[in-house]
Amino acid sequence: MIRNFEESRPEWMDVAETVSPELERDLANLESLNRRFGAHKLVLDYLGPVLARRQPLRILDLGTGAADIPRALVRRAREVGCPVLVTAVDRQQPTLAIAEEMSAGFPEIRFQQADFLTFAEGTIYDVVLCNLVLHHLDESDAIRLLRRCRELTKGVALVTDLRRSRLAQTAIFAVTEVLYREPMTRHDARLSAERAFSFPELRKLATAAGWWGFRHKRSPFFRQALWLDLAARKR
Repeated sequence: MIRNFEESRPEWMDVAETVSPELERDLANLESLNRRFGAHKLVLDYLGPVLARRQPLRILDLGTGAADIPRALVRRAREVGCPVLVTAVDRQQPTLAIAEEMSAGFPEIRFQQADFLTFAEGTIYDVVLCNLVLHHLDESDAIRLLRRCRELTKGVALVTDLRRSRLAQTAIFAVTEVLYREPMTRHDARLSAERAFSFPELRKLATAAGWWGFRHKRSPFFRQALWLDLAARKR
């Protein structure tokens, strides 16, 4: 099946101009979806061994959305005694405002509004994350973002996203018909399933972005992950 991406047909959360009850509910739903359907587990499975070393980490999360993944990471870091400082970046100021409110009690996370395609503040991070962002972009911008992920880390980069298939579309349609029925969540989740890259497509994008020596794996609930470990690559 062909990827259906039209810039004239955006996800509603990407064009929200103000904080609203609809956006607040949508971000809460996204956290619930990510927790219930594998996004948190996927990231923690990859980064768990890194956190277990208990060495201080500077972490960058590009396209943080509700910042639920940074919060999940901070919880795990606290459990294992790993000092972390997370910079959570997003384009949308309303989204960041809600994410910051949801992250009260997490001083390890700082928020910054910026274009994640060009973000740079003179810092190279130990860990760069980018979760569920690529399907919001056309191919050229997806390559640019993957390139930034590689350029901004001296340690590891982890990029996760949906994996397009007819079965995934059917499953997401059913979930948003029965459980997550709010209009914004329903619209954006179904559109995300159409926009997601297939497994071969994402691998080609990573190669085009200059990634090599990386791991690329399928994960449950129609997800996929790219993992780049620069230290391991040098060994």
